[in-house]
Amino acid sequence: MEAQALKVESRADLKRTRVKKLRTGGNVPAVLYGNSLEPRPLAIAEAEFAKLIKASASQNILVQLDVAGDPQLALVQEIQRHPLSGAILHVDFRAVAEDKPVIVSVPVEPKGEAYGVKNEGGLLEHVLFQTKIKALPKDLPEIIFVDVSEMRSGQTMHLGEIPLPDTLQVMGNKGIPAFSISLGRAARAEAAQEKAAAAAAKE
Repeated sequence: MEAQALKVESRADLKRTRVKKLRTGGNVPAVLYGNSLEPRPLAIAEAEFAKLIKASASQNILVQLDVAGDPQLALVQEIQRHPLSGAILHVDFRAVAEDKPVIVSVPVEPKGEAYGVKNEGGLLEHVLFQTKIKALPKDLPEIIFVDVSEMRSGQTMHLGEIPLPDTLQVMGNKGIPAFSISLGRAARAEAAQEKAAAAAAKE
């Protein structure tokens, strides 16, 4: 994941009146913490940050903060919004290091049309929508796309079966289903016939 440049300013006055004035001027209060850093109050331009969010395909955004010439790599940890207007109220940045792995949740999306859907009348069931991975900041993917084109009717792909580069480490239970293809009509009819035949053989 490529870090996006974002200019921020230090914020010393934390009084509510000052924060209100900050927002009136088109800026948003923020804070930088983590990686053994003391929490550092910041201010960012709302329009610039909103543009950055809009251009991102994922909830994980890696930024290169510039605080008066002092660079700091960070992840957008949390964005607080107004419940009615959706306006950005506050942003939390988590400081990270280039050479230290981080753990984040990444969306999981299917790619391609499954054979079992196209040719066997099955339906694709998307079971796992996101998963936690561990990787260096530069290796973090915005989205994990999974090729499901070879999946057949009645088949299930589990988390541990998703092909990933060596730079990514999946966290958690690898036996969790990620995608499955329900049985199509032909497959269901065949299974019913086999079941009936087996029952008849026992009589």
